[in-house]
Amino acid sequence: MNLRTKLLFLIGFVLIANFIVHDSIMGEKKKEKKAEDKQTETFKLPKNVVSLSKANTFPNTTEDVEIIEPSSATKELLADIDIPITNPDLIKLLNESTIRPSPLAIGYRANVYLGRWPLNYQSENTSVIWDYQKINENKLNNVGGDEVQEIRYVQQEKQETKGALTNKIEDAATIQKIILQKATEKTKLPLSFTTVVGKNTKLDNFYHVPAEKTGHLYAYSPAINEKGQVTFGEVSIQLKGHQKSIQIKNVTKQGIGAWIPIQDHVSLSFQLK
Repeated sequence: MNLRTKLLFLIGFVLIANFIVHDSIMGEKKKEKKAEDKQTETFKLPKNVVSLSKANTFPNTTEDVEIIEPSSATKELLADIDIPITNPDLIKLLNESTIRPSPLAIGYRANVYLGRWPLNYQSENTSVIWDYQKINENKLNNVGGDEVQEIRYVQQEKQETKGALTNKIEDAATIQKIILQKATEKTKLPLSFTTVVGKNTKLDNFYHVPAEKTGHLYAYSPAINEKGQVTFGEVSIQLKGHQKSIQIKNVTKQGIGAWIPIQDHVSLSFQLK
């Protein structure tokens, strides 16, 4: 085999290898896209679930999820640990801590104990309950009538829907924030642990009630059901000479779930009797 033949063989081999790698990468991307589309479809609002963001007579306060970005120094600390830390309160504390060990501090050792913290939340299952809590009923009696009538959704009384964690857990307020952040990222829905529908909130949607029938229009507050695990650990910052690191000890995990209402949305169910 002469030099030219060897060169052509090598080029052909490289091209085939690149094609195989490219095809493998594209295949993985297609799988990821398919899984993402399936997840998006799971949390897509059905036609009977309607937004009240403009119609609601009660102005709900958006429960913004505070996303704390780790500083460059905090990123260095987090890069060296095996357990991910997503607790925004702990990240904020690390951001605000100034640790500058001296390069000349030979033999210097210190251990700064920060306490026991919820470190992260791993979601295992997220589902939607469209009829989480009944909040209203409109009724139209057309028995004895001789023509079709229309019934519309009108909120009779102010109704508050509250979510909650499904079991007791230490540092519940912080864990609620972590779970809310994870569920919002996953579902892309406006979630809040409290949502209110004001009295006289109305929608233009109407339903026909034939003669000799009674129409019932039920309204429900929809919610997300979240299940997963919270990881806890005792966190310390360890200093050795001019080096610094995070130490995590006594790691435990606890199962947790949560009901989180979808804010400013109503699920309608129409029945004829």
